[in-house]
Amino acid sequence: MRTDGPSTQTANQTGAKWYRELTGYHWFVVAVASVGWMFDTMAQQLFNLARKPALTELLGGRAPNEVVNAQGAYATAIFMVGWALGGVLFGVLGDRIGRVKTMTLTILTYSVFTFISLLARGVWDFNLYRFLCGFGVGGQFAVGVALVAEVVPATARPYALGLVQAASAIGNMIAATVGILMGVLEQGGSITSAWRWEFAAGAIPAPLALVVFKKLKEPDQWLKARAEKKQLGSFKELLSDERWKHNSIVGLALAFAGVVGLWGIGFFSYDLFRPVLQKTFAAEGFSGAALNGKVTTWIGLTSLFQNLGCFFGVYAFTYLTNYTGRKKAFAVSFVAAMLMTAYTFWNVNNLTDIFWMVPLMGFTQLALFGGYAIYLPELFPTRLRSTGTSFCYNCGRLVAAAGPLSLGVLTSRVYHGPNAFRYAGVTMCLVFLVGLAALPFAPETKGKPLPE
Repeated sequence: MRTDGPSTQTANQTGAKWYRELTGYHWFVVAVASVGWMFDTMAQQLFNLARKPALTELLGGRAPNEVVNAQGAYATAIFMVGWALGGVLFGVLGDRIGRVKTMTLTILTYSVFTFISLLARGVWDFNLYRFLCGFGVGGQFAVGVALVAEVVPATARPYALGLVQAASAIGNMIAATVGILMGVLEQGGSITSAWRWEFAAGAIPAPLALVVFKKLKEPDQWLKARAEKKQLGSFKELLSDERWKHNSIVGLALAFAGVVGLWGIGFFSYDLFRPVLQKTFAAEGFSGAALNGKVTTWIGLTSLFQNLGCFFGVYAFTYLTNYTGRKKAFAVSFVAAMLMTAYTFWNVNNLTDIFWMVPLMGFTQLALFGGYAIYLPELFPTRLRSTGTSFCYNCGRLVAAAGPLSLGVLTSRVYHGPNAFRYAGVTMCLVFLVGLAALPFAPETKGKPLPE
């Protein structure tokens, strides 16, 4: 079978030297896509950090913990539905009007509506702002990875895409740093409602949209497809052509498992750690605003630890897949994510657990997302690359919106008592088996040219 990729031996030898193949413009494209995705994930993580204190306040401050947890699950599901719908819309636009214009629109959308979330006065308008923010958040990934996949040389592609996905962990760490800062200010009495100030940081990425619009160029592959008057961004072709339909279903199943694992379980771990922190610091004599600020600060630190693990997890997949291929790397990652996530939910009990369990959980869960950045663009031709990638990643997310809802149902209706949240999280870890079940049907793309 013909390939334009290097042999395994050559690929392994050049893995550490991939960056030498990139020109200044290649680096600029990778940097812009990485920064755009970094700020996108910052907007996502600000929501995760602010969700519980925001809903606690918006529900009047006296709602039972299980009610707040259930509302948090519903708010997350609404956010993910907006994310999925916006991702599909912007994915099609990425193929039809171009990667650059679409990326500009997504950055503006998620920046504006993250900022506006600070104006919420009730649960319903809070959820509306999160839904609209999700529209922009969902569109960034597909156009960013399509742009990088089409611009950089083939042998450097997996590493460059891994770098883009690794930037997501940096965005999460920026959000965590914002959370820590706001927690310190709240603890000292300088501010109240720290969650509103966390959302205010969402305006930071807006100027990036101007840089994208002014400086980036559309990839030659996309310009060629448009000049040849090919039908760009066609859902009809995506779901009627047997090859692309098969790849779409496989990619959707892979993404569904990882997205539920992260957004239906992993990012709810903050709600698991919060009672541990409250108990620890209350025993030290903290109370009222000082206790709230201390907990907010440590939730931010917890996020930093988790996302430090995430960063290395993404890059671990990048190098693992260079040796094993895409399918074996996914198999290892699904098993590791399932076991480590279940272990963390079952065993975390004190402050010291956060220092090692949380980074390992982040490492295993985000390794999968390094795989999505590399693998999904390799499944589709230029005319469908943004549409197909977005379909897998975001329709997977639309289905995955049931994950937080399931967690809410398990917590409030199936399991009861102080350990209900733990039991629900462990049960949800079975979702990683969906990804494993899809792998036998997945095409191996390592060392093969992008399809056309």
